[in-house]
Amino acid sequence: MSYLSALSLRFRAAGQSLARLAEGVRRSRKPDEIFEGQWIDAGAENLGADADEEARDKAFWGPAPSVDQQAAFEPRSAYHEPAGFDGEGLLSVHNLAKSYKSRRVVEDVSLHVARGEAVGLLGPNGAGKTTVFYMITGLVKPDRGVISLDGYDVTPLPMYRRARLGIGYLPQEASVFRGLSVEDNIRAVLEITQPDAKKREEELDALLEEFRLTGLRHTPAVALSGGERRRCEIARALAGHPSFMLLDEPFAGIDPIAVGGIQDLVRHLKARGIGVLITDHSVRETLGLTDRAYIIYNGHVLTEGAPEEIVANPDVRRIYLGEDFRM
Repeated sequence: MSYLSALSLRFRAAGQSLARLAEGVRRSRKPDEIFEGQWIDAGAENLGADADEEARDKAFWGPAPSVDQQAAFEPRSAYHEPAGFDGEGLLSVHNLAKSYKSRRVVEDVSLHVARGEAVGLLGPNGAGKTTVFYMITGLVKPDRGVISLDGYDVTPLPMYRRARLGIGYLPQEASVFRGLSVEDNIRAVLEITQPDAKKREEELDALLEEFRLTGLRHTPAVALSGGERRRCEIARALAGHPSFMLLDEPFAGIDPIAVGGIQDLVRHLKARGIGVLITDHSVRETLGLTDRAYIIYNGHVLTEGAPEEIVANPDVRRIYLGEDFRM
């Protein structure tokens, strides 16, 4: 069996595993259940859990793009319009709102992230921060509001099309292809983004070196430690050439000794000129590496500012941090 044939079989097995995982998540979360951060929009609830993927996608985001659109990275003007505000180098949201049945979870939330800065999205449990985050990624469809990238409206676009424009996403759960090696995890993305085989391998080697994965390149992803897995996931995300990275609970499941390594990775993304939006329950670690933070409370932005301003805010201390909180 040739190398490419074997690799194809491994990709197929990994894809089937991911499909089973996604179906498990889908079945475990009822479409009409009201909770922060639900993944399936209530607009698709009448299809039921056994509806095929194409039908659910169409109910959620509308008709799929054509084959030609899926095969190439199109100019922005080909599939979305100028938002009428902001400009190059900004990921912004304006007046986002979301309800689940009679419960208003998010109301008129606006925020922005510039390239080269790290911004925190924080708040108490049930405040709406996860819903805001998922609307930006494309996992949840907003009831109203605008999400713009470089001044263009990307609100109607599903997650994978936002990724093509430069919005990367690192989920809380492990997202590596467990049956593939470290290098094949990264190569799987480069096969799509870099058509030149020689340049593809050069970029692969550069990413492995950049994230200290060269010695692990042939290691199965299932055998990686938590910190190594995160490095592999971020390297793979960068293979898609994002201008912004959305990190969902990056400190979750990480040993205390590895926290500093994750913080270094975020600083590395900033040094690359990538804007980073982080939502996490580890407030001290998040504020310790962000330039600014937004505090979401009761579906609204309570305040925004530098970490020291957030910590000094009496309302934030009263409802979220506690009076004894120290950085």
